[in-house]
Amino acid sequence: MMYESSKKILVIEDDSVTRNLYLKGLEAKGFDMIGAQNGRVGIQQAQKDIPDLVICDITMPDMDGYSVLSTLRQDPLTAIIPFIFLTGSSTKADVRKAMELGADDYLTKPSTLDELLRAIATRLEKQATLQYWCNIQFEKAAKSVFADDTIAIAGGIAVASDREAPDQDPSKSIFPCIPQLKEVFDFIEAHYHQGITLCDVAVAVGYSPAYLTNRVARQTGETVNCWIVKRRMAGARFLLQNNDQTVEKIAKALGYQDVSHFSRQFRQHHGLPPQAWRKEHQLVSQKHVQLW
Repeated sequence: MMYESSKKILVIEDDSVTRNLYLKGLEAKGFDMIGAQNGRVGIQQAQKDIPDLVICDITMPDMDGYSVLSTLRQDPLTAIIPFIFLTGSSTKADVRKAMELGADDYLTKPSTLDELLRAIATRLEKQATLQYWCNIQFEKAAKSVFADDTIAIAGGIAVASDREAPDQDPSKSIFPCIPQLKEVFDFIEAHYHQGITLCDVAVAVGYSPAYLTNRVARQTGETVNCWIVKRRMAGARFLLQNNDQTVEKIAKALGYQDVSHFSRQFRQHHGLPPQAWRKEHQLVSQKHVQLW
């Protein structure tokens, strides 16, 4: 089975013979392969290349597979990458630990190439389904925001609704309606302006950071850290558009200690630095009023 759209797979394995066997076998099936000889190198490769899937041994010197998985799950860039353990250990305790840390599958050696391919296909298919579902949800959210941003006409006077409903409730449409994650999103909503982190949310809801990251990512396609940033960005748009506070004051009001960090993050999400975004959107709002 050759893959039309080449998927990038990272293999982390300290045994060079085994590692090369996986690399060559999967490359022959059409995958774009990356190899890493130990856990630390594997983490660096994952953060650099952002593979579509990771295959990792557990028993390795210096850093074992559990530590690799835990590290990747706490990084927003790598948190939702499908992760398969391929190891010689098959005890119940090992399997349970792997799943609690957020592993997607657990195969024991020796495994045939066909068994590995089936596991890979299942994980990639599940990931594609999750991404499709998330895209649908985000499209619905975008339509909702667009509807809220349309101009309301009352008594011949046009009022830009982006100065009403969205500004009164900047969190609207930010968080998906998932009952199992309500406690998580409620905590973020109540504390996002206090500089909270993944660890703060995890402590509040009683889960480990790695487990919480995996749980939220599986159900929303985004990590906890991403949702914190999304909520801060919604607050930033509201403050920039509706008052004349400096960018420094707005950054502090949203929990940022470093205004440069806030500005970089805002630009990453909106394509413009905060001050330029403010000028552009205040002008848009003024034009909406003048048109009527």
